[in-house]
Amino acid sequence: MEYSPKKMQEHLDNNDFRLKKQYGQNFICDENIIDSIIRKSLIDKDTLVIEIGPGAGSLTYKLSLVAQNVLCYEIDATLKDILDSNLKDCHNIEIKYEDFLKANVKEDIEKYQYQKIYVVANLPYYITTPIIVKIIEDKLPIDKIVVMVQKEVGDRFKAVPGTKDYGSLSVYLNYYYEVHKLLDVSRNVFIPKPNVDSIVVEFIRKKQTNKVVDEDLFFRLIRDSFTQKRKTLKNNLKDYDLIKIEEVLKKYNLDLSVRAEALSIDIFIDISNALSR
Repeated sequence: MEYSPKKMQEHLDNNDFRLKKQYGQNFICDENIIDSIIRKSLIDKDTLVIEIGPGAGSLTYKLSLVAQNVLCYEIDATLKDILDSNLKDCHNIEIKYEDFLKANVKEDIEKYQYQKIYVVANLPYYITTPIIVKIIEDKLPIDKIVVMVQKEVGDRFKAVPGTKDYGSLSVYLNYYYEVHKLLDVSRNVFIPKPNVDSIVVEFIRKKQTNKVVDEDLFFRLIRDSFTQKRKTLKNNLKDYDLIKIEEVLKKYNLDLSVRAEALSIDIFIDISNALSR
């Protein structure tokens, strides 16, 4: 497969393919970036890779060279001719032309033999969080997620307490995963060129999450704590038992005047468990 903006555009034009804005289609065409993603993902022949949105197959082709199998979900069936052409020499790829968010992934992976499953994808910003939520809520046996997303989205994913990007999503993801940045990606490596740069973020599933007594309460507490980020816990959590919350905060030399952005996931867990008693 040939990698260059010119070759990519020629291939799209030859197949009369028109990019669809509603799917957030920005196809990567830089071989060096793709090789870097593959290398940093640590994929091997024991790995089943799930790719969401293969686009023109630039990343898919390289994934097939290192993985045992690659299972792709592509919502845009008009890409079939392009993918068939670009991936014609790859015999360990299956492409399902359906919406990943509606797919029965557990059923789809039953026929495969593997020791680990990774999700690797170049995702449009609007679909990134729903995909990760589906993986969590469907209890899919995913060991690692490696996604390329718009930089500001990736910054929220990996944010730590006390930073401007830290919010309820950061805490939610940190409950299940260790989140790391793998590399920055310039907007110039995509067709069409987006308005922002991207970032590749890695989510490694934690072996054992901290013990939360009531997960529904825990996630509701997080959401409510960040309802208005500039307000204190006392204001955002006035419908909760503030006495119990304050007792927990004292252990960390904090009080109800603190904002949610200053609290680590361990503090949220302690508060949640105290409220559930």
